[in-house]
This record gives sequence, structure tokens and C-alpha cells, in this order.
Amino acid sequence: MNRTTFFAYVRRAPFGGRLTQLQIDGMNAILDEWDRRGLLDKRWLAYMLATSLHETGSRMQPIKELGGDKYLSKYDTGKLAKALGNTPQADGDGQKFAGRGLVQITGRSNYRKFGIEARPEEALKMPTAVSILFDGMLEGKFTGRRLYDFFNQKTDDPENARRIVNGTDKSKLIAGYHKNFLDALEAATEAVPVPDAKPEDAQPDDVPASQSKSLWTILVTLFPGLGGLAFLQNIDNVFALGAFGLVLLAVSVAAWLVFTGRITINRGKAAT
Repeated sequence: MNRTTFFAYVRRAPFGGRLTQLQIDGMNAILDEWDRRGLLDKRWLAYMLATSLHETGSRMQPIKELGGDKYLSKYDTGKLAKALGNTPQADGDGQKFAGRGLVQITGRSNYRKFGIEARPEEALKMPTAVSILFDGMLEGKFTGRRLYDFFNQKTDDPENARRIVNGTDKSKLIAGYHKNFLDALEAATEAVPVPDAKPEDAQPDDVPASQSKSLWTILVTLFPGLGGLAFLQNIDNVFALGAFGLVLLAVSVAAWLVFTGRITINRGKAAT
């Protein structure tokens, strides 16, 4: 796989034009494990990447479930605690076995299932988190459903594949991410490198969006006159100026939505 092409493609979608070093590191860890295991169906890999993106809030790093002791106490007693394998007493195991990982496992039973009941913090370490991601989705350890159930010789069902982890919660959103990652993986395995994937497009830019070269490059490409705003001298009436202001506001809002990750830009293969 040409990882330069892969990162150049995912930079645009689903990451909205910017990549951090931590995001790249997380994806590399997943790609390395994929290669190590010798797996072949790119749809499986794309769905694992899409799931990790959603479960980590785009960080691509193992995370712990947000919330203080009071919030996590919902796992400590009652029916939910019992379902998760926690004790019925208010002894803190709800907090101890809170969600962690690239796919957040929750509850004593799930930590036991992956062999880390005695050391739940291990789920925040990348090698363990990646192993849990693969074993859970390949072997059905999360819900009993596996990648093979939804991606095989007869079936291609990225929406229902969400059942591997969590029912149908956000299934359409994650299916969209799956399409983004699959486009990138297919482009990255082309015999000839695609023409629109440049080495610099695969590099991280760990700076605020306002300082991002990719942001300004896209804006100036779309609206060349923004470079010096010299075109303003040609606007000679208040109505035209008002119309321009509305257009500029719309462009600004659209740029803000893209570069804060609230919307993504789908990207297909370049024409050859």
C-alpha cells in the first residue's frame, strides 16, 4: 500500500482537510496490524478505521469515556451494572471499568473477555487497543456479530455493520466514513500512484485551523481574489457590496464547518 496516497486522500475526507500527527500515528498502528495479520478484504479495514474514527471523536487514539465519578456511577449498581458484569455494590467498579480504547469496552465482563480485567488501563495503550479492535470486530467479541457477517462474497452492508459494535447507533454516519476510507485504500493500492496525491498532502499540520496552509490554499484556490482583496475597488454600489458580504459570510461559514470537522468532503479517485 502506498501510504502517502492513503493519507493524502483521507486528509480531505473524512478528516476535512487537516491531519494531526496523532491521527496519522493511530492510523499507522491499525494499518501495521492489518499487514501483520495478512488480511485481504479492504472493506473490513475501511470499516475498522471508520469505527475508530467515530468511537474516538476523530482522534484515532485510545480514549477513556468522558464523565466524572457521578456520571460513571451508572455502571456501578443496578441492572446496567449487572449486565456489564460489575458487582451490585457501590464499590467503584463502574468507574474502574468505564469505557476505554479505540472501541470503548465497558464493564468487568468485557475487560475479562479481552484478558485485561486486572489491568483495565491497558486498554488505553495503543498495542492493546488495536488488538481489541481487531479481535472484537473479526471474532465478534463485542456483540457476537463479525465483519464477515456484513462484508463477504455475497454481502456488502456497511450500514448494518454497526451491529458489530453498537446496534444501529450512527450507522449511516459511520457508513459514510467507511466509503471515505475505502476510496483511500483503493487509491493507495493502484499500480500507478494517483496524480493528485502529493507527499506534502500526507504530512501532519499540528497548528490551529486559522494557521493551516491547507485551509488558506483551498480558500485562495476557490476565490483567487482573496489574496489581496484588490477586487473590492471594482464594487461601486452599496447593493453589490452587500451581496458580496453575504457571499463572503456564506463562504466563511462553509469553511468553518469543514475545518472544524462538522461536515466532510467526499473524495473519489482522480481522473487519469
